[in-house]
Amino acid sequence: MRQFNVFRGTSGWLSMWERTIRFRSMRNKQEVERRVKILDFWKEYGEKAAKDAFGVSRRTLHRWQSTLDQAQGKLDSLDPKHRTPQRRRKRKVLPDVESFIIREREAHPRLGKKKLRVLLEEEGFKLSESYVGRVIGDLKARGLLSQDRKLSFQGKTGNLTETPVCKRKKIRRKVKRGMELDTIVRFVDGVKRYILTAIDVERKFAFAGAYTSHSSASAADFLRRVLEVCPFVIDELQTDNGSEFALNFEQACTALGLTHFHTYPRSPKMNPFIERFNRTISEDFIMRNRPLLRDDVSAFNLKLVDWLLWYNTVRPHESLGLVSPLRYIVSTLTAEECQMWWTRTRV
Repeated sequence: MRQFNVFRGTSGWLSMWERTIRFRSMRNKQEVERRVKILDFWKEYGEKAAKDAFGVSRRTLHRWQSTLDQAQGKLDSLDPKHRTPQRRRKRKVLPDVESFIIREREAHPRLGKKKLRVLLEEEGFKLSESYVGRVIGDLKARGLLSQDRKLSFQGKTGNLTETPVCKRKKIRRKVKRGMELDTIVRFVDGVKRYILTAIDVERKFAFAGAYTSHSSASAADFLRRVLEVCPFVIDELQTDNGSEFALNFEQACTALGLTHFHTYPRSPKMNPFIERFNRTISEDFIMRNRPLLRDDVSAFNLKLVDWLLWYNTVRPHESLGLVSPLRYIVSTLTAEECQMWWTRTRV
């Protein structure tokens, strides 16, 4: 197949294309534009005006102009060069210090830099804690120290398997809209039960459900139930860093197109609305139905649904002007939307 060049016959297209490639490869395009602007100002208004306006010395102006002239006017020559030193200092570590750290870490793999510094000082080496930590990092990079491995014991087979560490950057931000989720753990006569809770930050619509397992699969199932009963669209939610809000829960958020935010560790005040709801449901419902939670989780959830209906449709909320969440939601809808939501009524 014959190919045609759309720029064929156009004068100067090759130089224009080369200049575009050079501009794309610049490390600091804004600095190049600033230097060109200063040089143009210098040529038009003189050296003193350029120095007063931009704070650039005469020596710098002549150096930029000389660089531009040697490159035959190519602007990419004004791109700032790398300032990384060609010769970097290398850390000097005594062989006795290295051998001592390797020996101690092989015998005690969990020994950190703080304790190693004390042990080294007892051996006559006065080193800082940060220096010992850097030496440990260098030894790991050189493969002289074993890397930490997370092992998991399989109860059925009795084997130890290595669990791959998957570090995922969590999005941390206090949501101003969306839902907050949390877990209430209760011991009833030696039996452990988990109540997952959720509440909308703005409308105070709440939902909850009891489970016998603290797994992420339970949290994912609870999330789907929340989306099913919620009378509005949810696109953001926030949880703490519990294990139930990982793996299957994360996969469910991705599949449902939800943005999942995490709180900072040991910061329950970032989830104030769900923490307050947890107290309300604990004092008003869970404490009164502890035997049912212990013996029959399904019956507990059926009775919990009746309480949630009262909470969302009857109970006045001070933050909503002493009206129920559902009445507040209806008051914010147009007449057309109110008629549309009647189809979501469940018996």
